[in-house]
Amino acid sequence: MSAVADANPVAEPVLLVEQHGPVTTLTLNRPQQYNALSEQLLTALQQALDRIAADPDTRVVVLAARGKAFCPGHDLKQMRANESR
Repeated sequence: MSAVADANPVAEPVLLVEQHGPVTTLTLNRPQQYNALSEQLLTALQQALDRIAADPDTRVVVLAARGKAFCPGHDLKQMRANESR
């Protein structure tokens, strides 16, 4: 399993990537934020999907999430914070 973390090096990874044969599972890992899509998570997803697209062995991609919510959409708190910069 590989993982992609937020900019903070001690932070939990925002995306977990697991491959079992032809199946790759991408798990959103921001349960405290209900797996809202942050800039870091979107970047991690894009990088993972680019790697998967170049991998001829991957046949199936499963998108999953930790916690009680799958994903409500973009992280609005982060968007508002970016607007005030």
